[in-house]
Amino acid sequence: MTETTTNDRADRDPAPAVTRSLRILTLLAEAEGVPMTLSDIARALGIAKSSTANLCAVLEDGAMVEREAGGYRLGRRTAELGGAFAQQFNQVREFYRVVAASDALHREVVQVAMLDGVDALYLARHEGRSPYRLGTPLGSRLPAALSATGLALLARLDDGAVRSLLAPAEPFPRLTASSITTVDALLPQLAEVRERGYAVDRGGSFGGITGVAVALDPWAPADPPLAIGAALPAEHADDARVAEVGTALLEAARALTNPLSAPRPA
Repeated sequence: MTETTTNDRADRDPAPAVTRSLRILTLLAEAEGVPMTLSDIARALGIAKSSTANLCAVLEDGAMVEREAGGYRLGRRTAELGGAFAQQFNQVREFYRVVAASDALHREVVQVAMLDGVDALYLARHEGRSPYRLGTPLGSRLPAALSATGLALLARLDDGAVRSLLAPAEPFPRLTASSITTVDALLPQLAEVRERGYAVDRGGSFGGITGVAVALDPWAPADPPLAIGAALPAEHADDARVAEVGTALLEAARALTNPLSAPRPA
């Protein structure tokens, strides 16, 4: 993209500096911790290096980015803001207490994710006491069609809505040999989730990991669709253990339901 093209677009943008700053943060997030040089950022934005330097300087002053020998990466303030976003929701705040009190869950890696477009976005994490490094880092995304939390969330939609949402994303990325790639392959899985009450992902998103998840009823009307899921080592995830964890997650979901939204007795 040329400087002229970008400037033409900026002329129509009511806040071009903000737009460019947001784009810088997105670029650094997509770099997954690998520092980007000023030249790389300027080239990606299609603007002058001097303008990019000014934007990065402001972001650095606000701790939104930090500079090291190899270039720029996200700063600590982005983590603070991400945590503040998640803590807006009552279910996330209560999640840690509920999981810690569960005999079946407290030793496991358990996470909260939201449906964001075609992805499951991970917001909160209970580390458990497992010696295994399992689960997905906070702020990470997985294709909803391939993860247990995503399956639990998609199962709340009817098949027509699922197809409308995900068909443009076909084929889905093949993350493992067990990953499905089409909506037609997904729909029978969602039918099983609706019948069973919880979702199971046997290695579709990460090899050697079985995910078990349930959707949460919204605490407030404006809350995003959320799900709670556990990541189990595949060698320990026989049918009995999966059922035990699934039942415990359903109990946790009931505990994370707004008591004021429960139907009144007749």
